Amino acid sequence: MKSMFDPLVIGTLSAKNSIVRAATAESLATASGRPTSKLFEKYEELAEGGVGTIITGYAFVTHDGKPSEGALGICDDAFADDYRELCELIHGHDARIVMQLVYGGSKSKLSPDDERRIAPATQTPADWVPNVSILGPSALENLKTHLVPTEASADDLTRIAQAFGAAAARAKSYGFDGVEIHAAHGYLLSQFMSRWFNVREDEYGGSLENRARLTIECVQAARRAAGDDFPILVKINNCDDYEDPAGARGGLSEDESATICHWLADAGASAIDVSGDWHAIRGRDVAGEPFFASFGARLARELDIPVIVTGGWRRFDTNEQHLADDGIAAIAMSRPFIREPDLVNRWLSGNTKPSKCTSCGYCATYVGIPCVFRQ
Repeated sequence: MKSMFDPLVIGTLSAKNSIVRAATAESLATASGRPTSKLFEKYEELAEGGVGTIITGYAFVTHDGKPSEGALGICDDAFADDYRELCELIHGHDARIVMQLVYGGSKSKLSPDDERRIAPATQTPADWVPNVSILGPSALENLKTHLVPTEASADDLTRIAQAFGAAAARAKSYGFDGVEIHAAHGYLLSQFMSRWFNVREDEYGGSLENRARLTIECVQAARRAAGDDFPILVKINNCDDYEDPAGARGGLSEDESATICHWLADAGASAIDVSGDWHAIRGRDVAGEPFFASFGARLARELDIPVIVTGGWRRFDTNEQHLADDGIAAIAMSRPFIREPDLVNRWLSGNTKPSKCTSCGYCATYVGIPCVFRQ
């Protein structure tokens, strides 16, 4: 009977409990991607509060793939000493830390002073034109950011896969306990898997196998670069909820996502982190119902690697029940820890009242992910 307080083991990662801080964009790095003292404080607060494993906010693996202002960077060794210090800090509190790796693609949010923007910039999103090629599967406008990416060539995709591999090797050398390849939430790898964004007709488009090819190649590159035992997690949507009103194309279905997860495991992924479009199911927040538990349980039955499920975990009893019954390896939370960084220690002390998080979403709208109730 799995419990939140049982250890989590993924390859060489061995954590004291099965509670994970889900990757969250804190926006607390410098413009170049260097972690700041405020970010160190956030992570140390989580480690002191009892979290077993912290997954960082996303870190861009190439300069053109920076997803947003304040994102971490791991394009080279410029911040090696900072990351080594961070890992030592977290390990000093008996916690583990995994770096999330990303290429933003057309979901990238370019601030008015972003160096990639053509000057002069305006405050109108439709005029936020990049002055570098931000790559995508196809040259289709992203309706959320209004960016039209450059369709990536085969050489571009080889470069990106190699960049994920190099970043994984760097993270390992700095002392991180693993990496998580971000293939969810509409960023580049997620876009390649979705027919909504990907209308290519080459070996990276069309069939599900082709649409999954880039993500698989990134996992393979990371595995070659970081070695056989280094934990490589992959975050993936259960589905992406895109639907073409004309019926010409849709997004990624749950069955397709499950098939890809099998391929990722075969390619060398150490664990799958299930997520999805939580905005589409906000009603479950207040009820304390995990968003993607049913899909996570399905994967846990089908795969031979651990499955982590992110999103909607609010109630102690519900969390324990799903861990015991569904076969998943861990639960991953974010907003509850923004409200209560010491939530794990509170639960451990015997106070098992639900998370105090009201799911208001205030934290997601400001730099530093502040909680309105902690100000």
